[in-house]
Amino acid sequence: MIKSLSNTSIDILYQAFSKAFADYKFQISQDQLQAMLRRRGFRPELSFAAFDEGDLVAFTFNGIGQFNQKMSAYDTGTGTLPNYRKKGLASEIFEYSIPFLKKAGVKQYLLEVLQENEKAISVYQKLGFAITRQFNYYSQTVNQIRYPVLRNSPEIVYTNTHNNQIEESFYDFLPSWQNSIDSISRSNETFKYLGAYHKTQLVGYCVTETATGDITQIAVSHSYRRQGIGSFLLQSASQLSQTKTIKLVNTDPNCESLNAFLARLNIPLNGKQYEMIRLL
Repeated sequence: MIKSLSNTSIDILYQAFSKAFADYKFQISQDQLQAMLRRRGFRPELSFAAFDEGDLVAFTFNGIGQFNQKMSAYDTGTGTLPNYRKKGLASEIFEYSIPFLKKAGVKQYLLEVLQENEKAISVYQKLGFAITRQFNYYSQTVNQIRYPVLRNSPEIVYTNTHNNQIEESFYDFLPSWQNSIDSISRSNETFKYLGAYHKTQLVGYCVTETATGDITQIAVSHSYRRQGIGSFLLQSASQLSQTKTIKLVNTDPNCESLNAFLARLNIPLNGKQYEMIRLL
């Protein structure tokens, strides 16, 4: 039986999530799952699962929001318990959800998948998804990052800033769903904002989730690059990481400036993903 998750408690969601991803290297707590779902726009009434005699055995958690100027659904977590795999439940849940998503005004469905997961990519392509972008994933322990000798310019002042100070004109590429301004705003209290100012002008900023070490956004004005601003911001953010690691998820592999910046700091490439979209 497939139905929505509108009346399903977070305890049950977490139990199913933990069982579905028990073989993954990284495990998360129930509080971390709640934080992830909130950040990614989880809507239980538009998320669906398969139940067997009342037990949740397969699920898709959908986030809903604007992406690239379209009302979108985002797969923020799909999993199946081990004993129920290879039965096509994930595909059934997805197809079941489409009429409900369309009725809610959703125009496209968005997901990300590891490039090495060829089986999942094939399934998504059969469901009508197309690859739209490639993403890189970087991570490093804080004590392994090699920062250049930073000579802080007396003209640049570093301080805490606010999310309304994020400057999209600094972007080299459109952030992914989980790194977008909307996603940051949903969990504003979990992020730390660092800004670099020349006089009163914002010339660089970094947004970091201190609990995970996630560098959600880091950007410097094109006119102020190669002056150590990005390095100073990243170093400041890394000192706030409670995990003693930092990670940059879903960066654009074609962004040569960011790739070179991370290479100089000894932050290696650790994985690659595809962004895939199906129009509804």
